[in-house]
Amino acid sequence: MTVSFQNSVDAAKPLLRKAIQISQQTPYWHCRLLFQLAVRTVGLTRCPGAGWVGGSLGWAFLAAVEEPAGQQLHTLEKDLVSACDLLGVGAEYARVVGSEYTRALFLLSKGMLLLMERKLQEVHPLLTLCGQIVENWQGNPIQKESLRVFFLVLQVTHYLDAGQVKSVKPCLKQLQQCIQTISTLHDDEILPSNPADLFHWLPKEHMCVLVYLVTVMHSMQAGYLEKAQKYTDKALMQLEKLKMLDCSPILSSFQVILLEHIIMCRLVTGHKATALQEISQVCQLCQQSPRLFSNHAAQLHTLLGLYCVSVNCMDNAEAQFTTALRLTNHQELWAFIVTNLASVYIREGNRHQELYSLLERINPDHSFPVSSHCLRAAAFYVRGLFSFFQGRYNEAKRFLRETLKMSNAEDLNRLTACSLVLLGHIFYVLGNQRESNNMVVPAMQLASKIPDMSVQLWSSALLRDLNKACGNAMDAHEAAQMHQNFSQQLLQDHIEACSLPEHNLITWTDGPPPVQFQAQNGPNTSLASLL
Repeated sequence: MTVSFQNSVDAAKPLLRKAIQISQQTPYWHCRLLFQLAVRTVGLTRCPGAGWVGGSLGWAFLAAVEEPAGQQLHTLEKDLVSACDLLGVGAEYARVVGSEYTRALFLLSKGMLLLMERKLQEVHPLLTLCGQIVENWQGNPIQKESLRVFFLVLQVTHYLDAGQVKSVKPCLKQLQQCIQTISTLHDDEILPSNPADLFHWLPKEHMCVLVYLVTVMHSMQAGYLEKAQKYTDKALMQLEKLKMLDCSPILSSFQVILLEHIIMCRLVTGHKATALQEISQVCQLCQQSPRLFSNHAAQLHTLLGLYCVSVNCMDNAEAQFTTALRLTNHQELWAFIVTNLASVYIREGNRHQELYSLLERINPDHSFPVSSHCLRAAAFYVRGLFSFFQGRYNEAKRFLRETLKMSNAEDLNRLTACSLVLLGHIFYVLGNQRESNNMVVPAMQLASKIPDMSVQLWSSALLRDLNKACGNAMDAHEAAQMHQNFSQQLLQDHIEACSLPEHNLITWTDGPPPVQFQAQNGPNTSLASLL
């Protein structure tokens, strides 16, 4: 019996269904066909990943199940309900034929789809059952640990998608310990006695990269940017080695998601030129794969929007964010983009109608559109920022205290630093120098730890003015020197970034990424906001 996967979906699915009907006495083939029909129905190769500040700036492509020879299938349709039903049938069949291992694979794959659909009431009992099956199953050590990795990856990405950076730490630690265990195990050539167990999820080398990836995601959300850089470097080095021997599309997907996160890291730490070159690298990877571009186009335009904000190209930032909104139907990414677009309108100061419309759609006090703790905290911050610019300081303080409460609860360090420095600025404007200092000093300490160049610049300016007002000449001079140093670093990086030929990417809003770039004579953007 041969099924050609080069045929159209409409032709392949009836053949697969017929094969499933007549294969019930051959467990391996029956399970394999159920997996493949589910993959044909909806991509089991997709699992939610979490981006910084709670927005999902990437979808980690996970090969749900492979036979030992390792053939990967990709999404052709998106019928999640039918796919979940098929996986449920597979799980029950695996239970009947005594394969708890493959039953766990079916259930974990179903859990992944439910997470994608945000059906959390169904996910929680399913993951609880999966955890019990995984812990109780006694079999091939590598297969057992790979099940644990699959299970823990789903748990970690679920927490990160919800913006729960602190709550995820125990699961993430277990995942990291699990991958260390796998790396010490030798592949067992002995075939399982039950033919239904002849499946595996991912090669352990791919699992190592995946664990690096979710660690980077966590570090970005938590504001541990040097740690994010460290694990990104390790993961990219591992990927380069793997890609010399393996042309699996999953590796390019991992690479793109890692780059998406490290680009955000660069923008925060004041390395815009490097970030821009890495955005160009993502463009090049997407040029090689239409599917990759289709899955990451919205994220790519979002990154360009963030870059535009960092170099004060607000019109281009608006165009990039608007393009990204048009290209995504992912709720967390949508909320992330809208939050950033609102901050653009606040800075422009003359887009009140559009701004009010956006703020109403991400109102953290009433029916916030997503469940992400981190994004809701960010929405409170944007509200506080808008109230500050409107001169409504008491209202701004209320919003910012909500942000602080939420960010402290989940160790969202960058939101904490931003809220502290803005509160410090408000107290300074109100003439409460003591309270201002109580906000700005910890903001500077936290920003230095992240490190966040913009918050350091802002904090040093406030410390300079505060100390000058209090007559602390020496401290004022020290803060002024820090501010000058930060200004010079940002200015130099700004000029370098805007002089790169890749800077022209900011005008790209339609179609595939441009292949070539024309060099510019120099920056054409205002530097006033940096100084």
